[in-house]
Amino acid sequence: MSDRVYIFDTTLRDGEQSPGCSMTVPEKLRMARKLADLGVDILEAGFPIASEGDFEAVDAVSREFPWLHVAALARACTLDVERAAESLRRAKRPRIHTFIATSDIHLKFKLKKSRQQVLDEAVAAVELARQHVDDVEFSAEDGSRTDPDYLEQVAKAVVAAGARTVNIPDTVGYSVPEEYGVLIGRMVRALGDCATVSVHCHDDMGLAVPNSIAAVKAGARQVECTINGIGERAGNTSLEEIVMILKTRPDAYPFHTGIQTEHLYSASEMLSSIITFGPQPNKAIVGRNAFAHEAGIHQDGYLKEKSTYEIIDPRSVGVPEGKLVLGKHSGRHALLKRCQELGFHLDRQELDELYHRFVAVADHRKKGLMDEEILALIHEGQSAQHAVAD
Repeated sequence: MSDRVYIFDTTLRDGEQSPGCSMTVPEKLRMARKLADLGVDILEAGFPIASEGDFEAVDAVSREFPWLHVAALARACTLDVERAAESLRRAKRPRIHTFIATSDIHLKFKLKKSRQQVLDEAVAAVELARQHVDDVEFSAEDGSRTDPDYLEQVAKAVVAAGARTVNIPDTVGYSVPEEYGVLIGRMVRALGDCATVSVHCHDDMGLAVPNSIAAVKAGARQVECTINGIGERAGNTSLEEIVMILKTRPDAYPFHTGIQTEHLYSASEMLSSIITFGPQPNKAIVGRNAFAHEAGIHQDGYLKEKSTYEIIDPRSVGVPEGKLVLGKHSGRHALLKRCQELGFHLDRQELDELYHRFVAVADHRKKGLMDEEILALIHEGQSAQHAVAD
């Protein structure tokens, strides 16, 4: 049996904080419904102290989806925690997620507080949150740049105060997998069975997913992530990537999630329709080109056996099937296949002549040829043959 990794989705909170990603309450409800279908374990619906809209969103999601674990974010202070508790008052499975920065750089320049002050405020916030809900998560902001001895001290103190989950974020995307795995492993050993260790990684150096994977391997059992990897600056750990790595490579990572992966693509599409942009075309799992093949060698292998160039069945993530893009790198095999799909059965000579015309056009185009353009080339060839015959 593989270990369960819990998926904490923060698309509606951290994801929404990125430029161009603000959502209205109705839009958050639409997205929350898709996240519920996806099977996320915890849905962080907002930061209630930040705005009336965020407060309303947490309340609305709590009422609309009573079976979900709904989380509300709060800084480690009385006003925030009380506001989060109020937003969750009608939730059946509420979680207050409270945080404070713990790295020396944040203490010195942002908070202007001592380590002891931060420790005391973290403990007080968790104790207050526990007066309202049973499920409390504490995050040590900028945890990856925090002195490990102090981080362990804070983690043990908040667990003693009642936190069930301790999150060690790589808030600014500074860590690398080897060192992050060591840090998470230390926290897992320090807390034992007393609390779940969680991770929340940012992608400033493109390492959010590798860092999260290293953390899971080191014992973290909750990963905080977003659809399409949206989030502050360069974004967060991509939910679809972390989930599909664990599903595709159980030999290397013997862990599983409760995500219904066939909803991944539609979740990505829905988010893209709500915010102002979608994922880049070559985005893993959900990008437009994730299951597209243009190179002739790849297309030939794919047509003979899909697993030669597709390690993931596109249907498993909600994409109907892979597609062959016909461009200047394509070969005869793919062109013949497309002609057959269009209802034309060409002999070898006809295919050769069509292929030469096709390459001549494609070589001067930056993009692939559409079906109607291929049809025009076929008809052009047939017209030329009839002219010769006449």
